[in-house]
Amino acid sequence: MTSTESRDDTGATRPRRGRGDKATAIAHAACEVFGRDGYTRASIDTIAAEAGASTRTLYNHFPGGKAELFRSVMRWSAGRVRDEQLARLRKHLDPERPPRPEDLERDLLALARAWVALMTDFRDHFSLVRHIHGEAGHVPTEVLDAWQEAGPRAVARELAAVMAALADHGLLDVHGDPRQAGTHFMVLISTDIVHRSYWGVAPLAPEETDRITAAGVRAFLRAYGVAD
Repeated sequence: MTSTESRDDTGATRPRRGRGDKATAIAHAACEVFGRDGYTRASIDTIAAEAGASTRTLYNHFPGGKAELFRSVMRWSAGRVRDEQLARLRKHLDPERPPRPEDLERDLLALARAWVALMTDFRDHFSLVRHIHGEAGHVPTEVLDAWQEAGPRAVARELAAVMAALADHGLLDVHGDPRQAGTHFMVLISTDIVHRSYWGVAPLAPEETDRITAAGVRAFLRAYGVAD
């Protein structure tokens, strides 16, 4: 962790406020520029200009240049989205208060709808993610790993724990692999929406989003539901 980063109480990295909050301004500008232009095309000069800072000031806060800035911004942004994903997961599927069998489909659908809404609620973040997938060959490996560890891997672990808890309560049959069950749930409820909306850039009509998430939940329950 560099002098321009700190950790919040959940362990996520975030830009540390510097003199005149300049580091924060640079981080927010970088999030916007990377989300708009991608990693390869984004320039330090453009980010500094949009932050109202000089390139020298930017390098004072992020001496590693574009790679360090991108890593810091991705970890900070991924941590924010991760925290919201976990909050929505616990709200709709709390392992300590499992749903009644007759309410399982309802609660899974509520979670699915809340989950796909994140693409609208955190549009800048998912613009970054879209560029990462498109430019993975040009993004430093350590940056990709930092993003995965700050966000997707932590969420996948928690979702696997929820799937295991639902299986323990006799609500699902995860076939011995709760992590895979969680992955299948996310793929079924969101992948079509992600691809067709270009990571939220061109949102689908609400009724189409609802149709896709409902179909995904039904398919998931056909694969992992417990027979009556």
